[in-house]
Amino acid sequence: MQKCIHALSWAIGTFMVVAVFTVAVDAPVSQTAAAEKSAKKPMAKAFPHSQKCKRCHLRVFEEWEASAQSRSILSSPFRVSLERYRASSGDEEGKMCFRCHAPSVLEYPEHTRVYIEEIESGDPRLDGVGCSQCHLIKDVDPKQHPPHPTYQLERTVFGSYKKPVENLAHQSVPTELYSQSQYCVTCHENLPGHEKLPDLLGPWQETKTQKAGKNCQSCHMPEAFGESANGERNRKISNHSFPGRFGKVRADAVNVKVNTEVKGEESEVKVTVRSLVPHNLPLPHPGWSRVELDLTILGKNLRKAYGEKRYYQRVFGTKDGKSTVFDFEAVKVLKDNVLKPEEQRVETFTFPTPKNAPSMDVIVTMTYAPIYGPDAFVKEVEQRAAMGKKDRAFKPVQIIRYKENILLEDFKKSAG
Repeated sequence: MQKCIHALSWAIGTFMVVAVFTVAVDAPVSQTAAAEKSAKKPMAKAFPHSQKCKRCHLRVFEEWEASAQSRSILSSPFRVSLERYRASSGDEEGKMCFRCHAPSVLEYPEHTRVYIEEIESGDPRLDGVGCSQCHLIKDVDPKQHPPHPTYQLERTVFGSYKKPVENLAHQSVPTELYSQSQYCVTCHENLPGHEKLPDLLGPWQETKTQKAGKNCQSCHMPEAFGESANGERNRKISNHSFPGRFGKVRADAVNVKVNTEVKGEESEVKVTVRSLVPHNLPLPHPGWSRVELDLTILGKNLRKAYGEKRYYQRVFGTKDGKSTVFDFEAVKVLKDNVLKPEEQRVETFTFPTPKNAPSMDVIVTMTYAPIYGPDAFVKEVEQRAAMGKKDRAFKPVQIIRYKENILLEDFKKSAG
């Protein structure tokens, strides 16, 4: 009897498959597309909010919540830039921006309007770059410009841990992709706009760091020891605060050597700047990103006797040849003096030797500079930011500081 039932079930199933296949082949393309669309999960189920992941992954959630990734659609500079992009490009839905700032739209392009409305509300409830936007990526196609991620929107979560703990919430599958730089360059290598613009990272694949087996995650998701999920035994884990401009990793970004020579009434300071990172410094996206090198000389009574600032940045140009901090308006590069991967560069400063001073202080500082650009843009960013000018966009972040006291009397005596 059971065999008969089994055979009957198989026959019915086969008939249904053939029938569905026949209908699918004969159906107009528009009807098929409509059926696929209607069969889609709601976006909120396909890309669960990070708050749901928090229930089991509190440590990871708290690290992510403090990171720039969690602010991908929240930050004032992004909201102002998105508005400018939509107004100037003809892309009213801002798909180019959302491709990286809210990659869920790659699977749900019809939801771009929802994201815009959320952003315009000033208090978005949706994740831009959260747990699911990263951990549902199964593969990356590096041949596309920019590289394109392939999502698998099921109950499988991908990651780098070799022996994931079994759980009832989801299936965990380890994949080498999450331990490779290729995973990160999906969003961090190219601008999705003008294809003739140079990439953001520079020749990172040819660096000593990359050849030594280190990848993006080595610095920006440094290894730690703790629990991946609440109550789990401690083991090697990855930090999810993504340190960069903010975070301790910036202290290892550059090394400086300073040589001061007093030549009578004129002095010279040579600063040898060596980049320790395997990518451009700074990354030229966003377009207002720049690193400031500051030389300050203090003379008698510690009063400032001289000061000079130099900037490492990429200056973009519009089709009219005007400079712009909006790289989505750019069709060319007007100036590019970013520090190339692992580059060493010598900066020479010449200035009047402080008079009537027994010594001078030579102070060299490198910082990630605050946001800059057209006055109207900077003012609007300030107005949109909940903390005004106290927002992190306006905060210079020190990378390194060097200070040396140079005796002048000894130089004067030896000269006399």
